[in-house]
Amino acid sequence: MVDAQAIEALKKALRRLPGVGPKTAQRMAFHLLERDRDGAREIADAITQAVSKVVHCRRCNTLSEQEICDVCASPKRDASTVCVVETPADLDSVEQAGVYRGTYFVLMGHISPLDGIGPDDLGIGEFQKRLAQGGIQEVIIATNLTAEGEATAEYIRQILEDTGIKVTRIARGVPVGGELEYMDQGTLTQAFDNRRAI
Repeated sequence: MVDAQAIEALKKALRRLPGVGPKTAQRMAFHLLERDRDGAREIADAITQAVSKVVHCRRCNTLSEQEICDVCASPKRDASTVCVVETPADLDSVEQAGVYRGTYFVLMGHISPLDGIGPDDLGIGEFQKRLAQGGIQEVIIATNLTAEGEATAEYIRQILEDTGIKVTRIARGVPVGGELEYMDQGTLTQAFDNRRAI
């Protein structure tokens, strides 16, 4: 190839995306260069714009184009309740469900000793500053139901232990529309442990 360095640099850059390995990066790079140069320019422009304009919300730490995101700025939200999530994508999922009207705090990850990520690598310090401002009556811990998410939830619970703030955890168990015969043992265990009166 005439200029393999540029192609290799593009493939290497694409591999930074989650779930993109060498073959997928190569396929993407060649697709953009062979068939969709306008799409490549559009992607490059969108990334450049997002990197230059998007910041972290000063209150909840999510991604926003303003210092205070739309959720935090809304007077219709219940500021006494804070839902702690791992990522902005988790926040979006909860918002799309339309079941929660409080505010959020986004950690930007989870505790993962194997990956070298500890509490100091997350937004937990900022979260503690927000708690110190007062007015929060309940913290809903909505970290993922993985080993790392559970470790993160437990760390946050310990931080809140002596604050007098009510701490709750999102429920776990059989999903809506799920059939018991297809559930794994862990899911069924959680469903029975978290059963409630009807």
